[in-house]
Amino acid sequence: MLRAFRDAFRIPDLQRKIVFTLLLLAVYRLGGAIPTPGVNSAALSQANSGGLFGLISMISGGNLSQFSIFALGVLPYITASIVIQLLTTTIPSLEKLSKEGEEGRKKINQYTRYAAIALGAVQALFFSLYITSNPSFIAVGWDPGLFTVLVMVLTQVAGIAFTMWIGERITEVGIGNGISLIITAGIIAVYPREIAATAQLLRSEQTTLLSILAFIAVILVTIAGIVYIYQAERRVPVTYARARGGAAGQARGAGQATWLPIKVNQAGVIPVIFASAMLIIPNLIASATATRAPEVNAWINSNLTFGQPLYLALESLLIFGFTYLYNSVQFDPKRIAEQLREAGGFIPGVRPGGPTADFLGRISGRLSLWGAIFLVILTILPQLVQKATGITTFQFSGTGLLIIVGVALETLKQLEAQLTVRRYDGFISKGRLRGRLNN
Repeated sequence: MLRAFRDAFRIPDLQRKIVFTLLLLAVYRLGGAIPTPGVNSAALSQANSGGLFGLISMISGGNLSQFSIFALGVLPYITASIVIQLLTTTIPSLEKLSKEGEEGRKKINQYTRYAAIALGAVQALFFSLYITSNPSFIAVGWDPGLFTVLVMVLTQVAGIAFTMWIGERITEVGIGNGISLIITAGIIAVYPREIAATAQLLRSEQTTLLSILAFIAVILVTIAGIVYIYQAERRVPVTYARARGGAAGQARGAGQATWLPIKVNQAGVIPVIFASAMLIIPNLIASATATRAPEVNAWINSNLTFGQPLYLALESLLIFGFTYLYNSVQFDPKRIAEQLREAGGFIPGVRPGGPTADFLGRISGRLSLWGAIFLVILTILPQLVQKATGITTFQFSGTGLLIIVGVALETLKQLEAQLTVRRYDGFISKGRLRGRLNN
């Protein structure tokens, strides 16, 4: 890994790509320090330090808890991408566009941007109403009226559009997937502050060195487990028939053996994000109706808050449901079986067509079960560890670590692929030059 980065900085083209990526990420982090007009960021951040926005605030790098100009960031784009992806398999016109190559993908990306802006405007409106409902969250000199809400919504919509532009520029010109790198940068950005707060706990003797060491050990074991599961896959053997023979005629001969890889965790962190987005709704309702329905507010705060048993149970059920839903849409056994048959491929010992689809469906179902169990453990384990050790200053999130590890591995693969291409091109160029000199 370190060798790949070292070799990349020796190539001027890759060096420019890396520097360009880092500069755009720095611009995004700079926007996280600019508050939205009319918001008392200090009071809002202190009130939401207990995890009202949970995972969503962590993914935004704390921008949401402070409601900066990039508070929502890429979150509406992620949600819109997932929705459009799900609709592509159910709406014939979108499915047709997805099969039209580059032009079709451009149109789908354009629809995704429009959906992200619309969804972001709705989310910004809800958050703005939540902020204006509490006078302490309003900055001095601002009136919690319609004008303030409108300014907040317009600011957030502009921030969403600019963040999407940054992500697309990184993907096209820089290194790695821009949206994923923005999310990773937001998660990593809060770590120095949380590490300093944890060290302060040790100095003030509010925790013990043994608790911190145990906390670190659990984090390292979690990272190792994430790397193992992220790269784990079930390789289904596939044989493609190939023709061999002379010019007079061709006969079917021995097949070419390969495999069809099916990842254990096909859905990634999407089920966790969806589950957290669903569970944040009761908290927002409770905050918005604190004075009108105090009984409902008290029940939600005592049962549906971060770390409560009912919260954990509902989160686990939602993760299981979204995992199976997303995998069923992403991995279509019937479509894959049809593609294998059209390409002359088959699974040894399984008849083509329906039996192949059933066979792949059973494998995908079992892998979805283990993937969902992995995501549930990854989500619940940090909450239990924080309760056991008493360390709440560090936002230990298995989902955040999953995002960081996954993005790091994918970016490293892209970097190594570009290094391989440039080495191959250099080898070909030297060979041609040597051939010309010999001639």
